[in-house]
Amino acid sequence: MIAPHGGTLIHRVADAGRAAELRAHADVMPRIELSARELGDLELIAVGALSPLDGFMCRADYERVLADGRLADGLPWTIPVTLPAPAAMASALGRGAEIALAHHGTLHAVLAVGEIFRRDAREAVAVYGTDDERHPGVARLKAQSDTYVGGTVEVVELPRPRFAAHHHTPAETRAIFDEHGWRRIAAFQTRNPIHRAHEYLTKVALELTDGLLIHPLVGDTKRDDVPADVRVRSYEALIAAYYPPDRVLLATLPAAMRYAGPREAIFHALIRKNYGCTHFIVGRDHAGVGGFYGAYDAQRAFDGYAPEELGIVPLAFDHAFYCRACAAMATDKSCPHDDGARVSLSGTHLREMLAAGQEPPPEVVRPEVARILIGAMKD
Repeated sequence: MIAPHGGTLIHRVADAGRAAELRAHADVMPRIELSARELGDLELIAVGALSPLDGFMCRADYERVLADGRLADGLPWTIPVTLPAPAAMASALGRGAEIALAHHGTLHAVLAVGEIFRRDAREAVAVYGTDDERHPGVARLKAQSDTYVGGTVEVVELPRPRFAAHHHTPAETRAIFDEHGWRRIAAFQTRNPIHRAHEYLTKVALELTDGLLIHPLVGDTKRDDVPADVRVRSYEALIAAYYPPDRVLLATLPAAMRYAGPREAIFHALIRKNYGCTHFIVGRDHAGVGGFYGAYDAQRAFDGYAPEELGIVPLAFDHAFYCRACAAMATDKSCPHDDGARVSLSGTHLREMLAAGQEPPPEVVRPEVARILIGAMKD
């Protein structure tokens, strides 16, 4: 089994005795109300999905991530995992102070303060490649506090999973892979329903590996993205009809989208390494939004690291489509025909068809998936 990033799978969930002790003192601690995204980050830290992080970043890690795409010790890492805090609260805290972390009034963890620092003015450009507030990540960054609290966390209560049947920690996916005898596992990240091009990429990956982890992100996404519950139903229908059941695992990832393009592609790959995957599918405009990144910038980002540093193999794919002349799914690498033979729809046209109750061509979206999406739009 592939080693976690940094060599050790982090576990920051307190046992029952320690959890009771923390709860007993939490009422007198300063309290930060976590956003949904921060709660997702907390869970991922607690179960080891963000190994080697054992808490929210302090300044040294944060600054080197921005400057070099690495942690302070040199380990590759591309996205800052930080905890914004009200400036007035932070100014009253010192190193070693404890902060209760809650969401909607429920205590989830206690953070031992390691450091308090201000956001670097270069963060937006370093992470998102732009300072334009039309980018959702930049807009969110500028709307939150510019004071960060870093330190280790102890979790007393994990969030209730939204999709319990598909909710697996890295330790659990690793156990499932081991039980199946999988040694080479490809991961597929998605925040959208799987259309035929995605299906093609995942099945090519299955030809190269022992198993496939379809790992949709179900944390915060843009308001106009397809809701997670609709997407999960579409994944279930597609897998039931078109994938070998003994070679595919559907599991949900309780992370938020950053829409950070190249940097988020590396981040997504390292997370899947922690879940036990050896390969990671990187398609066209991975984690992109609004034309802020080039179509294959995310794939080129992997060239900035030695393969042994990342420890997970990127599977880079061109844009896929159905070709009538080939009578098959293909990419520019394998198809000689022009656009007239290729069946594809823009995202806008596809949404318009679905909203009107029209099934798109089956070469673009499987009918089972189309019916779920049409039904959701009617609701």
